[in-house]
Amino acid sequence: MPYDLAKRLVIGVSSRALFDLTIENDIFERQGMQAYSDYTISHENEILKPGPGFSLIKALLDINKLKSQDGRVEVIIMSRNSADNSLRVFKSIEHYGLDITRAVLSSGASLAKYLGAFKTDLFLSAYDDDVQSAINSGFAAGIICTDVANGPYNSDEEIKQIRIAFDGDAVLFTDESEKIFQAEGLKAFEENERNNADKPLPQGPFAKFLKTISDIQKEFPPDEVPIRTALVTARSAPAHERVIRTLRAWNVRIDESFFLGGVSKRDVLQAFGANIFFDDQAVHTMSASEVVPSARVPYKEN
Repeated sequence: MPYDLAKRLVIGVSSRALFDLTIENDIFERQGMQAYSDYTISHENEILKPGPGFSLIKALLDINKLKSQDGRVEVIIMSRNSADNSLRVFKSIEHYGLDITRAVLSSGASLAKYLGAFKTDLFLSAYDDDVQSAINSGFAAGIICTDVANGPYNSDEEIKQIRIAFDGDAVLFTDESEKIFQAEGLKAFEENERNNADKPLPQGPFAKFLKTISDIQKEFPPDEVPIRTALVTARSAPAHERVIRTLRAWNVRIDESFFLGGVSKRDVLQAFGANIFFDDQAVHTMSASEVVPSARVPYKEN
């Protein structure tokens, strides 16, 4: 029988999102592919340090250790590296005891076309073009922030409950309402949301991912749920009602909701203790990434 991914939470993660490859990426950008390959092979017995997505991936894999969730989470390395340049990554995976056995190594080719084949629910990468292609193809994907000095990546701290935070418009929902705000201003936006309060917002790139998480949450008693979610949005009253009714229509559980009305998201996310935060605007992800791991969700290209 083939290994069935359909009923699993499948996370595709790039090697640069999982590990700290700052030096290697700098060599690639400054000196080219051959220098990068030479450096990687000559250092392949050195263990890589954890990167911005490491703690999240480790915690997600730990869900599989729960008796009721054996094999529920599948993590796949998806990288533009070649197999020849990937031994160091696999040695590091083994060193940290991560149960990751599957990989897509495309030798520079686009990864987006393989996301469907692996039933991918979420793709995390540090490369803009890979994430943009994933979003264009209808998959939840984020460009994880890597350029944060001494980022909030304490890989030694055990995560007892995974905390995932989402922006609303252009992330959980489409950017339909966001476009009205950008084109016509706050008053027009609020009027539109008030007039359409009973009409559910269209599903955005992360709607399916949120629903999958919600399904996992429902499998546990309330005091044993391994994942906690939060909506952290710049919306405020009267634009809150449509959001609440939309999530109700989706039959989706959101544990905590913050309607900030322009208040900075950074401090709220730090207080929530997010292990990852998804937002469509770089101004929010860059600020948030100083206190919690964050990923930007690009707009879908027509």
